Amino acid sequence: MAQLIADRRDIDFVLFEQLDTEALLKTDKYSEFNRKTLDLIINEARTFALKELLPVCAEGDRQGVTLEDGVVKVPACYHRPHRLYVEGAWTSLSEPAEKGGQGLPPSVARAVAEYMVGGNYCCVNYANFGHGTGKMIDLFGTEEMKRLFVKKLYTAQWSGGMLLTEAEAGSDVGALTTEAVKNDDGTYSLTGTKIFITNGEHDLSENIISPVLARVRGAAEGTRGISIFIVPKYWVNPDGSLGERNDIVCTGIEEKMGIHGSATCTMTLGGKGKCRGILLGQENQGMKIMFHMMNEARLSVGFQGFCHASVAYLYALNYARERIQGKDMTGGKNAPSVPIIRHPDVRRMLMWMKAHVEGMRSFIYFTESLFAKSALACSDDECDYYKGLIELFTPLVKAYCAQRGFTVTVQAMQVYGGYGYCKEFPVEQQLRDCKIASIYEGTDGIQAMDLLGRKIVADGGKSFGNFIRQVQDVIAQAREQQGLADLAQSLEAAVTRMGEVAGDLGKTVVSPNVKQAFAHAFPFLEVMGDVIMGWMHLWRATVAARTLAKGAKAKDEPYYRGQIKTADFFINTVLPCTVGQMASIARMSNAANEMDEAGFGA
Repeated sequence: MAQLIADRRDIDFVLFEQLDTEALLKTDKYSEFNRKTLDLIINEARTFALKELLPVCAEGDRQGVTLEDGVVKVPACYHRPHRLYVEGAWTSLSEPAEKGGQGLPPSVARAVAEYMVGGNYCCVNYANFGHGTGKMIDLFGTEEMKRLFVKKLYTAQWSGGMLLTEAEAGSDVGALTTEAVKNDDGTYSLTGTKIFITNGEHDLSENIISPVLARVRGAAEGTRGISIFIVPKYWVNPDGSLGERNDIVCTGIEEKMGIHGSATCTMTLGGKGKCRGILLGQENQGMKIMFHMMNEARLSVGFQGFCHASVAYLYALNYARERIQGKDMTGGKNAPSVPIIRHPDVRRMLMWMKAHVEGMRSFIYFTESLFAKSALACSDDECDYYKGLIELFTPLVKAYCAQRGFTVTVQAMQVYGGYGYCKEFPVEQQLRDCKIASIYEGTDGIQAMDLLGRKIVADGGKSFGNFIRQVQDVIAQAREQQGLADLAQSLEAAVTRMGEVAGDLGKTVVSPNVKQAFAHAFPFLEVMGDVIMGWMHLWRATVAARTLAKGAKAKDEPYYRGQIKTADFFINTVLPCTVGQMASIARMSNAANEMDEAGFGA
């Protein structure tokens, strides 16, 4: 198979031709790196993923996790790659070296992660999950907390968790009932039960450090009264050594549709009245602090959906090239049978998958590049510009890439036909594992509400306007390239219409008809995601056209011509459907809200 997990040629195109990552290497922050170094790091990631992670992906899915006397045992085949992954310092790649990271540009770290997550999401997530916990402590913890926890979490010596969800609270976090009572020594005693806790308990790490949302006794109801606490599995002594076992116990694990190698736990705190935690930040600041971790998690979940899509597409592409079935419809009745990639409908499916996988790669890497630009900004205004775009794009990366990523896995299964529906072929697992990305860390609907209700109208629509101007800049550049003017014009018309629809929805959100607007929130998120894909593809085509005009190497010409054809396909095939969806939103049908509840059925 020519490619597994990810398309390295396309990764290089996005990093070094579309985003010009080498320009970052000229800054002091990233001056220790050069193109050769980055290539070696990505090559090593690919080798590790193919050698250690991918071979145990299906085996881990078959074995699953087990719970024995409060101890969760992960698939036995995970232990070796986990150990090597941690020893190889593959976690927290963007963090500075003094904190246990590698100091890589965030977009390059995503390229590394594309191989690791694509190779075996469940396995590497045990090591990666501690980064978000460490980041919260790094940003909001005391110096003592940072000394004890941050480096060990960044390097995955200790694992991390995230205890938010409760059975009766779900996405309504303000309804949680877990309680905290302050002790004389400054710690807090916690009691409560959390559900759906990824990696809440497992046997891959000597300690697990869990941020826990709870309400201090007597605090206000709702989200205003929520605080956040650091609750270690084993208490940590002042010298950093492990102390007594804390009263936080796994009392159940979920049997799920997919991600069978991931431990999804029910965690009971204070079952014996002895669970202690350390307040992070100030009381009643829990939601503010948690959202730093949640935003990181949401970007990672959208990335997860994309990675499953990349893997599934490459499997389907390879299968279509090798599977001999049917005759070429223009070859005559005596023509030999051909690979199914010669059939128009198979090519349509592959083209749809390719367009979305490559568009999502560009969008995700571009969003990651904004973190570096924000950190390197010369002024507060410039920093706010990039942060505003990150905030705007976060729900889109999460929901759009999760949703479209899953649809790519569905199309991949369709290319395989009946074989794709069987466990012996790999796309079946990719489909099952991908579906969760649309659900956890905030469902697609919640992301759509965040996008419409907060992000688009935030800062008076300034960041949304900045996004539109970014698209318009690419449209202007495309018009200068031979053969791209019509594509640029089509995208411009879609962007203009999207802006009009966004304005109408924004007005309705702040009117008495607010429910009417939110009934169309997710369709609008899809619309905005499609327009972003069109933007990314026109940008890609512009870069490719310039390179071809200058004289590309013969071996690279098919790739660059493929970029222009992919942009043609997306803008002329997918985007017209998006414009139709805009017309649907503009009608602002309120039928879903107006129908009597009994009208939905028995």
